[in-house]
Amino acid sequence: AYVVLLEDQQPEALKPWLAQRLPEHMLPAAILALAALPLTTNGKLDRRALPLPDAQALSRQDFVPPQGDTETTLATLWAELLRQPQVGRLDQFFDLGGHSLLAISLVERLRQHGLVLEVSALFSHPQLADMALQVQRADQAVDAMPPVPPVGIPDQAQAITPAMLPMLDLTFAQIDTIVAQVDGGAANVQDIYPLAPLQQGILFHHLLHQQGDVYLSPVVLGFADQAQLDSFSAALQQVIHRHDILRTSVAWQGLPEPVQVVWRSAPLAIEQLPPTDASALAQLLDAVDARRHRIDLRRAPMLRAVAQPDPAYADGTGRWLLALCVHHLTLDHSSLEIVLQEVHALRDGQTALLRPPLPFRNQVWRAHESMPVAAHEAFFQAQLGDVQQPTAPFDLLDVQGDARGVREARLPLPAALSAAVRTQARAAGVSPASLLHLAWGLLLARTSPGHDHAIVFGTVLFGRMRAGAGADRALGLFINTLPLRLDVGQPGVADALRATHQRLAALLHHEHAPLALAQRCSGVAAPAPLFTTLFNYRYTPAAAHDGPQAIDMVWGEERTGYPLALAVDDDGQGFSLALQAVATLAPERLARLVQHTLQQLVRALAHAPATPCAALDLLDADELTRLASFNPPPLAYPRHALLHGLVRQQVRATPDALAVVDGELQLSYAELDVRSDALAQRIVAALAGCAVPEPVVAVALPRSADTVVALLAILKAGAVYLPLDLAYPAQRLQYLLDDAGAQ
Repeated sequence: AYVVLLEDQQPEALKPWLAQRLPEHMLPAAILALAALPLTTNGKLDRRALPLPDAQALSRQDFVPPQGDTETTLATLWAELLRQPQVGRLDQFFDLGGHSLLAISLVERLRQHGLVLEVSALFSHPQLADMALQVQRADQAVDAMPPVPPVGIPDQAQAITPAMLPMLDLTFAQIDTIVAQVDGGAANVQDIYPLAPLQQGILFHHLLHQQGDVYLSPVVLGFADQAQLDSFSAALQQVIHRHDILRTSVAWQGLPEPVQVVWRSAPLAIEQLPPTDASALAQLLDAVDARRHRIDLRRAPMLRAVAQPDPAYADGTGRWLLALCVHHLTLDHSSLEIVLQEVHALRDGQTALLRPPLPFRNQVWRAHESMPVAAHEAFFQAQLGDVQQPTAPFDLLDVQGDARGVREARLPLPAALSAAVRTQARAAGVSPASLLHLAWGLLLARTSPGHDHAIVFGTVLFGRMRAGAGADRALGLFINTLPLRLDVGQPGVADALRATHQRLAALLHHEHAPLALAQRCSGVAAPAPLFTTLFNYRYTPAAAHDGPQAIDMVWGEERTGYPLALAVDDDGQGFSLALQAVATLAPERLARLVQHTLQQLVRALAHAPATPCAALDLLDADELTRLASFNPPPLAYPRHALLHGLVRQQVRATPDALAVVDGELQLSYAELDVRSDALAQRIVAALAGCAVPEPVVAVALPRSADTVVALLAILKAGAVYLPLDLAYPAQRLQYLLDDAGAQ
């Protein structure tokens, strides 16, 4: 029993281990003892249920201490990051509250101790003792990544040559085209390099639409007075000067591929709206509405700032509002938080806390060089090669929308459910993110035609796992969207959860692969999308800045081009859902369905982990009641009555009652009877020479009142109708006609 406790393995897997270490005469008794040990739902030893007097001495509370320098260093760093009083060698990173952001911080702190750990190894070896085996000394680690080429443009350069751009292959004429778009010419160009994979996709969608920009995310900040606003603006300009990505523009016209251009100087102009007697916030939001407004990506910075006084605020003392529009080509959610943190530090005079900035070109280089294209292709072909049709819940196929018809519903999860999610994730040795991914996949499987078992959806990857030193503080667009394939049919929920965690861990190795490459590796032929939904798991710890320099977050909005997207905000304690969907889907109802799905999943994990995923009931009580209202009890029609005979009875009973509505056209039962009688007579005349007892008459009409009239007339004429879908190919329609012998 002590061996099992120390190894923390499934008892079945320990039999070979015991056979090698115990005398032969002791082995049968040891195997019998293993079989008698109480197990948890994931097949491991249930330490709390052990009938041993000193079982608690080996439990988590009294932990097994780390061994050796590496384990000790890891345990110390875990304790600092995860805020644990002590960490043992058998502890799991995710059990103690670890997640992607903390994983990046852990790797960075290890690097400061002269140690190197691949972030992906952390996800595949979350136990401290196992993780320690993956750690290398920095002076002995082999980095397969070629070094980032140095910046080749000297200060005050009056001309730029192709040799100065080691990450591109451009001609003199193409370089001149780029430089002509920069204020100050070549002297104001610091660097030119390619776009990262996700930047390429964002630019494509930006150019696809002529009005508005779904990737322009405005936030509105509130300040007590103009002096605070001016202080913030000055600090923001210092942050822009520190980071090259904030001084970057994009050029694409006349070039073989789009490039990003780093300006040496890029002042941010603050537009100011006049005071208003109406709602200042409403006027400001209208001025920066991303559904109507765009910013010029050919100029740096790719930000827009609009300020307005709000004299009617609160007790009449007034305030100032600042709308800051950030383009996703420049920053992602985590990077924007870092910008605001640096602004706070500068305003508070804590410049010593700011680390040296890292150029975004390092990330672009790693994204292009981190893994051969062939390796990406092999991975995604294995994952997606047998996927033949899009995963399109509710038949939503448009992924190039402008978010005009998209609404958002926010739903904080109950505290008890949030706690249950963390408990079940901890019991399975996975992150809560894996459990939330699985819940979303279960719901998609039920709402996507033809996808009862295997589904694909886009997941937003953090993008900093392989970004190198300083990745936890670097600015830029690091995130990437890639397809996650889950099998959610017959596997038990516990097996499905472990498989989800494994697939997410494997996907991290390919976090810089272009989405277009992944789609090409599937069986879904372009231009059809591989998936039409997005999942974004975000860590959003509460802001800790207060005091006289405090800033109010008045309003914020983020949109995507997907018709259905779920963002899960994890604040370290609870979870909150932000579900965006086209208005016809009622996002509030969908958010409640996500919550119900999660409840069913954690209940099954706790009490019946072998329950097949397909057996979970994902409709809550409200949806079941709504469904019942769509299917009232069947009416008691006469057993041998004919449809057109019943219509004739209704004509005699209520001739003026409304029978058919088609837009503005309305037909009463009497009018329907007259029209169908007239058409029936023509059909009888047309079929006069037909010797078939029940001739078949084809109906090729769009859905309309005329269709109802035609079907009723065919029945009155004693024939059978064959409805034809005009969207079918001509060969298919002809086959149906020939097969039925239709007239």
